Amino acid sequence: MELSSEDALCLNVLLAAKVQAVRIDESSMTVLGLTARGEASVSLHPTCRNDQYLRLVREMLAEHAMGSPGGYPLHLRRWTRMGQLGDDNLARLLLTGEPEAVVAVVHAPGLTDELAARAWWAMPTAENARRMLERESVARGRMGQVLAAHLIEYLPFEEDHYAIVETVRLLLHAGLADEQARLGLWNKGKHKKAYYVGFLELTPDALPLQLPPRRDWASLCAILDPLVESGNPYAVQLRRLLSGPGQSFLQGCAEVLQQPPTQEVVNALLNAVGSYVGPLLPRARSAAEIGDVVREAEQLCAGGAVDQPPVLRELLTAVPRLQPEICAMLVLSGTNQALAEPVFSRSTAVGSLMRKKLDPVVGPLLRQFAVLRGAVSG
Repeated sequence: MELSSEDALCLNVLLAAKVQAVRIDESSMTVLGLTARGEASVSLHPTCRNDQYLRLVREMLAEHAMGSPGGYPLHLRRWTRMGQLGDDNLARLLLTGEPEAVVAVVHAPGLTDELAARAWWAMPTAENARRMLERESVARGRMGQVLAAHLIEYLPFEEDHYAIVETVRLLLHAGLADEQARLGLWNKGKHKKAYYVGFLELTPDALPLQLPPRRDWASLCAILDPLVESGNPYAVQLRRLLSGPGQSFLQGCAEVLQQPPTQEVVNALLNAVGSYVGPLLPRARSAAEIGDVVREAEQLCAGGAVDQPPVLRELLTAVPRLQPEICAMLVLSGTNQALAEPVFSRSTAVGSLMRKKLDPVVGPLLRQFAVLRGAVSG
C-alpha cells in the first residue's frame, strides 16, 4: 500500500509551506495545516481502507517531522504525559498529525505561548486548555485569555466535578477571571459545590460574597488585638476565623461538606481547611481518624496540659470563654485528606452513598464550623 501520487504531491507541497501544525480530520479525510498565512488543507483520495490510508499519511508526516519512517515514535508515546521531551522537539511534534503528540506538547515544561497557540489549533479540548494554563508563560501570554474564555464557556457542560475544581483554581491563580466572571463562577456553586472549592483554596479571604463578622467580633477584638500585635499565632488565626472573611470561608466549607459530589472534591476541601488554619496542631496532621484530632485538640486546650504552648496558654487565659472556639480551631488545623482515607480506602462510592459513609468524619467537622460561627456552644 502507498499514498496516491496526487496526495503525496499535495502533502509535500503543504509541508514545504513552512507549516506550523498539522491535524487530520478523519471524518472528511482531510489533512489541515496551520501556516503563517492561515489554514491550508489537502483532501485525501484513499487507495485502500480509510484507517490503513491514514496510517500511511501519519507515517509520512512523522518521517518529515521526526525522521521516523515507522510513524510517531513509540518512546514518545510512553513519554507523552511525563514531561520528558526536549524543548527542541516540541515544534516538530505538532507536525505529525498525532493527537498524542499534541498532548505531549501540552504537558511539556518548555511550552511557550506560541507553541500553545499552535497546539490549541491542533486539538482544542478543555483538558488541554487546563494543562496549558498551568504554565506561567501561557497563562500570562496572549493565549491565557483565549483558553480562559473557552473554559468558562465550557464549564456548564463539564461533568467531571474535580475538573471543575481544577478549572476554577487555574482561572483564579492566573487572574484570568474578572469580577463578573468570578461572581458567575461562585454562583454556580449553589448547584454544583465543586465550584466553591477552587475559591476556598486560592482566595479564602476574598470570596465573592462576604458574610459579616461574628456578632461578638467587636468585643473580642478588644481582647485579641493586643495578642495579635505581639505575634501570638493562635490569636492571629482565631481573629481571622471570627472575621467576615473567616466566617465566609467556614460557611463555604460547610456547604461543600454537606453535599460533596466525589471523593476528589472531599480531599481537596479537607486540604483547603487545614491549609487555611495552618499548622497549629502539628502532630495531628498525620492522624488517620477525626477522633484522634479532636482528642489531641481537647487535651491541648485542657488546663495544665504538659505540652501546651505558652502562646496558646496566653490566649486561653485572655479569653477563657472561647475555649470551645480555640479547640475547634485546633481541630481544623489538623484537618487534611488523611481523615477521609479510612472511608475511601474501603469504598469507591460517590454521591449520597459516599456522604452517608463520610458521616463520622463530616459530622465532627461541621460541629467545629458551627462552634466557630457561634451557632452552637462548646
